[in-house]
Amino acid sequence: MHIAEGFLPITHCIGWGVAAAPFVIYGAAQAKRIMKEHPGSGLLLGAAGAFTFVLSALKVPSVTGSTSHPTGTGLGAVIFKPPVMALLGTIVLLFQAILLAHGGITTLGANIFSMAIVGPWVGYAAYAITRKLGGGLLPGVFMAAFFADLSTYVVTSTQLAIAHPAEPGGFAGAFTTFIGLFAVTQIPLAIIEALVTVIVVRTLLVVAHSELADLGFLSRFATKPQAANAPESSSDETHRPASMSGSKQ
Repeated sequence: MHIAEGFLPITHCIGWGVAAAPFVIYGAAQAKRIMKEHPGSGLLLGAAGAFTFVLSALKVPSVTGSTSHPTGTGLGAVIFKPPVMALLGTIVLLFQAILLAHGGITTLGANIFSMAIVGPWVGYAAYAITRKLGGGLLPGVFMAAFFADLSTYVVTSTQLAIAHPAEPGGFAGAFTTFIGLFAVTQIPLAIIEALVTVIVVRTLLVVAHSELADLGFLSRFATKPQAANAPESSSDETHRPASMSGSKQ
């Protein structure tokens, strides 16, 4: 859920905006660097942003009376790394607030912090851990999308609990209430989003394999770089007979 206008005190809105700003600025610099070093990645960058926009715009009615939605940030986080998602997520959230009345302008900083900063970083950490423990690329993508989604809602619940502590119970009571309300629909949504993200990555591996390889996505955190070693062994086998035949002459 994007936090809508009026749900946070103005001081909280300013605070979350200040906290998010450095990440967005750094993300813009990283996106510019990637486009300069990898000119062919423009379509992938646009696709990652579009994926986030579409998924996070899908409002799913909740049995609790609220609404939930996927976040779509895991895809861009694993391909371009989390800093870039701070920029893409900001653009997505801004457009949704203006065009769809989804979220808000005053709460933009809070929504950026949860969905475009914490979510991608947690998702990327889950991806890295899965790969380093021997998991394949697609299982890593699944974990990234799943935890990017759930962590966003944990932060959103935290933000709401800070702004609206329960009486009695304070922050802890409010947080338990908010996270419990979201969990009913958000856990199934996170699983569905993770499966959709895996399908998208499988498709990209076919239609944009060279672009993904150029970005280092295919080799990042790989425990067995067989693909990198294969050309060397093949080259050795190719050149050995030629050198032997040359010595015989």
